Amino acid sequence: MKEQESVIGDLSEEELRELIPQLQNLTEKYKRAEKVQKALFEISELASSVSNLDRLYKAVHDIVSDFMTADNFYVAFFDRGDKNVDFAYFVDELDQEVLSTIPYEKIMDGITGYILRNGTSIVMTKENTESVLADTGIQMLGTPPVDLIGVPLKRSTDVIGAMVVQSYTDDVRYDQDDFEVLSFISQHIVTTVDRVKSREVTERTIRERTKQLRSINDDLQEEILERQKVESLQTALFEISELSVALDDDMPRFYSKLHAILARLISAPNCFVAVLNEEKDKLNFPYFSDELHESADERPLGLGLTEYIIRRGEASLIDNSKILSLVEEGEVDVSVAQNLMEHNNSWLGSPLVIDGEVQGVIGIQTYGKLKDYNHKDLEILRFVSHHIAVAMERRRSAEALKEYNQQLTNKVQERTEELNKTNEYLKKQIEQRKEIELKLIHDAHHDALTDLPNRVMFNSRLELAIANKKRHPENQFAVLFIDLDRFKVINDTMGHHAGDEFLVEVSHRIALCKRGHDLLARLGGDEFVILLDNFEDVKAVEEVASRVINSVSMPFILDGKEMFSGASLGIAHVDSSYASADEVLRDADAAMYQAKSLGRGRYVTFDKSMREKLLEDIQLEVEFRKTLKNKGFDCVLQPVVKLEDESILYFECTLQWHNPTFGKVNREQFWQIAEQCGLTLELNQFLLDGAIGLLNQWQEDAEYANHRIGVSLSVEHLMQRDLVNELISSVKESQFGPNKLLLEFAESALNNRSQFILPAVKKLKRNGFGLILDNFGSGAASLNYLFSYPFEFIKIDERFVQSFTRSEKNLRFIESVILVAEKVGLIVIAEGISSQSKLEGLKGLGCEYGQGDILGSTIQLDFVDDELDASNAEA
Repeated sequence: MKEQESVIGDLSEEELRELIPQLQNLTEKYKRAEKVQKALFEISELASSVSNLDRLYKAVHDIVSDFMTADNFYVAFFDRGDKNVDFAYFVDELDQEVLSTIPYEKIMDGITGYILRNGTSIVMTKENTESVLADTGIQMLGTPPVDLIGVPLKRSTDVIGAMVVQSYTDDVRYDQDDFEVLSFISQHIVTTVDRVKSREVTERTIRERTKQLRSINDDLQEEILERQKVESLQTALFEISELSVALDDDMPRFYSKLHAILARLISAPNCFVAVLNEEKDKLNFPYFSDELHESADERPLGLGLTEYIIRRGEASLIDNSKILSLVEEGEVDVSVAQNLMEHNNSWLGSPLVIDGEVQGVIGIQTYGKLKDYNHKDLEILRFVSHHIAVAMERRRSAEALKEYNQQLTNKVQERTEELNKTNEYLKKQIEQRKEIELKLIHDAHHDALTDLPNRVMFNSRLELAIANKKRHPENQFAVLFIDLDRFKVINDTMGHHAGDEFLVEVSHRIALCKRGHDLLARLGGDEFVILLDNFEDVKAVEEVASRVINSVSMPFILDGKEMFSGASLGIAHVDSSYASADEVLRDADAAMYQAKSLGRGRYVTFDKSMREKLLEDIQLEVEFRKTLKNKGFDCVLQPVVKLEDESILYFECTLQWHNPTFGKVNREQFWQIAEQCGLTLELNQFLLDGAIGLLNQWQEDAEYANHRIGVSLSVEHLMQRDLVNELISSVKESQFGPNKLLLEFAESALNNRSQFILPAVKKLKRNGFGLILDNFGSGAASLNYLFSYPFEFIKIDERFVQSFTRSEKNLRFIESVILVAEKVGLIVIAEGISSQSKLEGLKGLGCEYGQGDILGSTIQLDFVDDELDASNAEA
């Protein structure tokens, strides 16, 4: 400070005169800046202190007036959507009344419209007015100003209004500082306007809502009080009604409870019930409760208040003011009036009307001036008294009924005991019939052995699934057709009891493999089906099928013996093309047969090619039956010869089938058809009849008289005792010895059935038949067959003969068989010799006999009139 003073002290007087205006100018700027800051603070304060917009605009006007002369000032807001300019605040010396007459379109052509459209400020002075109007195209509306400053009001970048100050005299002119101040204020006023407007709207809304809520609350309170009264009255009436039917209480308690109910509706410290006697000349009081008197005795009718109510037949409110008029009218005795007035009584009484006739009165009274009744209490008592009268009458009727019912009860009880006995008997009969009906319904839809759903129930459910699939194609359904392997063997060898036990166990195992909501059924025999639904993909179906196969392949214990079976499964997925359940089962069955043909113990999913194959198999089966019936098979004799000199040991008689449609049918194929059709025994018999007939013919032919014929039979023939006996009888009646007929049995067919077949084989041997063990090595190649069975010949399976020249293992097998056979006295025959090298190799191994294409000639035979004709012999 001292330094500044020293600097100023060094200045000359002329320099000081030049410096003083600068300092004065700087001081003015500081004052103006301070004033602007104060204005900004005031604007900010307005946002929280001003409660409505009118006061806000007036305050803003005052702030602007602190900086400049602003006698003419307005604020306008612009709504683009509604195309409206709202002059929220307008103060003008000359045009105050003109504003309301100017339409919106003209306003938008004027100065205000220009600011709103362009969002730019405008400064007009006396000197530049014409040029500004020419440049901007503004139309002057109202009185032209001397000077004018207009600035836009913006919310972010949107123009929402304009603020304008103008003067009409040369004494008031505006400069750049005024423009800057107005621009500065315009930048801060929008936020303040928004906040005040929001608060004003909020406060107005709150006031209106508060007023509404207060009104609603008053209405609700009034309604609640009315409802409470109504509810109390309804509750009282309900309780009175309940009392009328409740016989647990005696009459004094009944009246006491009526009093308590009435006391909740009206102040009733003193209450009585008066009833006319039958002669209607006296009053008795079954109930009397009073603060001053203990009881009321029966009395003759007089001029009391009770008698007044009975005569009048209407409810009445009697107090000191009314009692005197009643005395004057002669309705009430003077003593009654004196007693009422002495105690300042307020008395209410209402008649008890039953069937339109007054039977009594219910009365209540208070003592003291502060407990007077009013007309509301009278209305309540009048309303309630009717229900009390009804309740009393009901109660009296109930008491009478109770006595009467007691008399009836004794009579009814005797009759009831008789009816109970009859009912018990009938009930038992009904229960028995229901049980029988339920059992019939259950039996009609369930398998008797396994208790699983049967074909009828399964088809019904499957029909529903097909219908569901048609309506909802996205739903998935599939049928698993299950056929058990070796069931017939188990049933035939171990008996039907074991077979039934086996089927029950299978049903339990399969039930554990399916999902909880799937349907398992038994169609009959060894056929089971599962209906699967609600699965995501085919893997879920295949998993169930795999579980069934694995479960059924586990050993079974039947009659203490371990047995094995298996399952072949066919899967058919239900689609919208199916019309019936039979079609789905047909296709699932076809897939199952395909699984069997592929080696059993597996599952196959149906496709259309299977249906074609099934139709072909059906046609082939039809042709097979026709051929068997017409004896259309060809019998072929293939010699078994001694390898050294090709002398014939015997002829093997086999069948060939040439069909016009299917051509030459493979031997294994038509034997499989015979097995599936259950015609194996018939085919065996056909072959036996041919061989026996041919041997009979040969006895008359010296060339063939000593030859033998071998026939390959199914072991099923040995399982039938009658067929074995029939075969023995037929040969005994023929012209040749039984040793001429050789019977061949495949080794693989003997597995697991030796205990049932061996006795039949031994019986055939005792009767002179020659026995051949065929296809040795195709099964277990058990030496037990060589030692335990009385076979005369053993034929090595063709597979070993075809491959022994390149397989050391098979070569050793043939050597071993020849060695063992030699030891036990069996003749070894090698079948399927197809080349000279194999022939020489077998000779080298010591094999004496063989059969094959290069050995000897085959003879084809035809049936003619049930006799064999060998005239068409072929080499």
